[in-house]
Amino acid sequence: MDAIKALMRGRRGKVLRPAVLIIAVGTFLAAIGPFGSHQVGWPQVWIYWVGLIAFGALFGYAAGEGLPRLFPSMPEWLVYVLTAVILSAPVSLAVTWLEGAVDDGFVLQNVVWVYPPVLVISGFVTAVVYAVTKLTEKRAEAGAAPARPARALTEKLPHRLRTAPILALTSEDHYLRVRTGAGEALILMRLSDAVAAVEALDGARTHRSWWVAREAVVDAKKGDGRGVLVLNDGSEAPVSRTYYPALREAGWF
Repeated sequence: MDAIKALMRGRRGKVLRPAVLIIAVGTFLAAIGPFGSHQVGWPQVWIYWVGLIAFGALFGYAAGEGLPRLFPSMPEWLVYVLTAVILSAPVSLAVTWLEGAVDDGFVLQNVVWVYPPVLVISGFVTAVVYAVTKLTEKRAEAGAAPARPARALTEKLPHRLRTAPILALTSEDHYLRVRTGAGEALILMRLSDAVAAVEALDGARTHRSWWVAREAVVDAKKGDGRGVLVLNDGSEAPVSRTYYPALREAGWF
């Protein structure tokens, strides 16, 4: 039940955040009444701007989703710039049609004159969306709890090592050597159980007797389908033929 509630909160957030942003930006533009739109009067000017922002948001969303898929290496800032350029075209058509409905009818050539001011507005709105997105991402990163190993492992360690970053796990007969940033300890635990306890961490098995945290690797030596990972404590973790291909695919080598 809790998982369903969390999912619904996430879905509402995805709908409410853009809706609030559209209404806020539309209300702001209606209040300042750019390009003579204030002459229309309230609430018509508000409906006009909120409607245009919502209409442009549909094309902006499509461009923002499609451009990164078509051009994966495109910088994020360029995606936003091109999105503003693209969505300004259909919005210009809509503005021209609305003005034509009030005045002397729709004249396609007028789109050429409408596009520049629409691009200015689209650039402003896109910049606001970019700023809000970055601010939201930073808050999410700041509030995210760091990944920690399970207590099944940490409770077996000496107190001084329980909060230290784990560098590597090494199987030694029936024991497990836990290498941390604050030292190492030998505990009674199977490597398979320890690996399960650190699944939240960014690391991987490198050998039947080794698990290594990715952040602990300072150098990688390869050759003949095997390899060696040099850790920041000076130790070297062997990489067997079994695990080498997956690690190479993941960019460890």
